Amino acid sequence: MWGEAGGRRRQAGVISFMLSLHESKSGLGKMDKLMWMHCFVRAVETGSFSAVARELQIGQPNVSRHIASLEKLLGTRLLHRSTRHLATTPEGQAYYAQAKHALDVIAQAESDARGEEHPHGLLRVACAESLGTEVLMAALPRFLSRYPDVQVELRLSDSYIDLVAEGVDIAIRGGALKDSALRARRVGTSERICVASKAYLERHGAPAEPPDLMQHECIVYTLLGSGGWPFSTGEVHVGGRLRLNNLEGIRRAVLGGLGIGYLPSWMVAGELDRGEVSALLSAYAVSGTPLNALYAAERLLPQRASVFLEFISGVFAGTRGLNGVPLV
Repeated sequence: MWGEAGGRRRQAGVISFMLSLHESKSGLGKMDKLMWMHCFVRAVETGSFSAVARELQIGQPNVSRHIASLEKLLGTRLLHRSTRHLATTPEGQAYYAQAKHALDVIAQAESDARGEEHPHGLLRVACAESLGTEVLMAALPRFLSRYPDVQVELRLSDSYIDLVAEGVDIAIRGGALKDSALRARRVGTSERICVASKAYLERHGAPAEPPDLMQHECIVYTLLGSGGWPFSTGEVHVGGRLRLNNLEGIRRAVLGGLGIGYLPSWMVAGELDRGEVSALLSAYAVSGTPLNALYAAERLLPQRASVFLEFISGVFAGTRGLNGVPLV
């Protein structure tokens, strides 16, 4: 699994990091340091000392003392504490990623030594909000039923997430891979189409060619990189009085007759079937965008993540608008 030179360097770094736990300048045992690390990692993930205390059954003062001891050992503050909130410092965020990975390696080694083959543990998945809400959430009951020893933490956001820094196992994103520190596995294809409601088209008519969109009310997705809508004849920079940072909001605005939207086809498959919206400019549509599952190139991919990749590939293969078959 660590075949590439970069992977070997990363593994060596993790081994060095883990071996440093065995060193003791103050008579501390390695188990003390592992407990401190575990308390810190779970505090970051749960956002609560009391939650960690309940989980480990050691009492909240002990959790606080363990993390304070870790900070003293490292000579830096890892967490900002308040009565209601925990937040990692920049140093704490960087340490969390490495500590989490080290603990995962230890857990995997123990599992392999025991001959455990079934997936287990906490799986962190990041996904765009609409795709996660509409597709992943509907499929999760089957996944959790199939793998009863796996827990899933699903982070739904249309904003960029740093997988390594935030300890995410898998992120599902559209488009080409840009970060060389990540690997990508194609799990589907996302096609975007122009759509408008009958009410809007009755009032304003339909654009005949892509440039005609500049004379229409277009609902602008503010998180779209260039701000333009791509067509086979080139990109068109559209405008309109309504701008949104959420695809579900755009879908609802389209259904409300507020303008023309440029949406993933899977989001409006039902509305197209029922005739509630019409696809526009289909003759000028571009090819679908690869939908990838991304994971850290130099991180040990746990079995729970591997089976999730297989599972979600099957889910997308059976989802209209995500399986590479055009809806229109």
